[in-house]
Amino acid sequence: MNGARGLLFLIWFCFSDPWIQNPGSQPGRGRGILFYLSCSSCRRLPSESYSSLLVSLCPRALSSVVALGANIICNKIPGLAPRQRALCQSQPDAIIVIGEGAQLGINECQYQFRYGRWNCSALGERTVFGQELRVGSREAAFIYAITAAGVAHAVTTACSQGNLSHCGCDREKQGYHDYQEEGWKWGGCSADVTYGVEFSRRFVDAREIKKNARRLMNLHNNEAGRKILEERMKLECKCHGVSGSCTTKTCWITLPKFREIGYLLKERYSDAVQVEPVRASRLRQPSFLRLKEARGYQKPTDTDLVYLERSPNYCEEDTATGSAGTRGRLCNGTSTLSDSCNVMCCGRGYNTHAYTRIWQCNCKFHWCCFVNCNTCSEKSEVFTCK
Repeated sequence: MNGARGLLFLIWFCFSDPWIQNPGSQPGRGRGILFYLSCSSCRRLPSESYSSLLVSLCPRALSSVVALGANIICNKIPGLAPRQRALCQSQPDAIIVIGEGAQLGINECQYQFRYGRWNCSALGERTVFGQELRVGSREAAFIYAITAAGVAHAVTTACSQGNLSHCGCDREKQGYHDYQEEGWKWGGCSADVTYGVEFSRRFVDAREIKKNARRLMNLHNNEAGRKILEERMKLECKCHGVSGSCTTKTCWITLPKFREIGYLLKERYSDAVQVEPVRASRLRQPSFLRLKEARGYQKPTDTDLVYLERSPNYCEEDTATGSAGTRGRLCNGTSTLSDSCNVMCCGRGYNTHAYTRIWQCNCKFHWCCFVNCNTCSEKSEVFTCK
């Protein structure tokens, strides 16, 4: 199994399996199935082969959490920090949603960087639950921000849908709006983004244990991702009245599409600022970050993405930096942007593959009863990096 492609592991427990009622027994043959999910596919693996980013239960098997016991489930998830494991044991149903949020962030990262040398393909196991990226680059800044935002978004969505036992709709959004003359009142189910953000903060930030500059960088970027999500919450309203009039309105708060958060964070990535740690006089550990090129102690803004080290070129495969390399990557032979063969292939050159596509075209029906078609063809070229 290629660990660099691992994003999420999912264990399916059938309710009819006797192992659910008696965890000490052997699971029934064919009952316990382990699935390995990549960004676009799902394939079955033997249950003993996992070394996962995350183990979670399928939504339809939530009741088995109680039967199995939170300790059994949470102890099967490698890579959790102590506070994360404690949170898992107290709210085991939330682990499913956290996995969905991590997947959401990774998928969006891969979409935003699909035309770049670094395309987020080697980062699935190195975000919320796995090892941190060793290089404190602007790419690391993006992946921490997008994953923290993804967890907050997924938790908030699950709360609104009633899929988590500890939260629901935003209870503060009830009754009339503060300005009654505007003619609307709260209705429906407002997304409780405050809960989602706080849960993301408690779980995602719990991994940052070391008292060093990288911890400050990761925490700042986590918070920047969540802050941008909060700022993009939307007010939606529905009119009520006779004959389509809008005598009164009921309104509610909704989450933005996560693609919108992806675009905003990609802009922040392009404008990311380099920082350096500032240490208190008597303490060895850094106390805050300041802009590296600024005079004095100017701090980054709350929604800035920050990085400590310059990015590598990502031309060659290197798991330490999260680089999958560009050998074999598709490139654009006519582009001058980041997806061009000159840029993508790092000067190594590229291969040209010629293809001819043949299909039936200009078909006509003749009475009675047959169809005549012409044969059409199209030649195309595909370029891949050497």
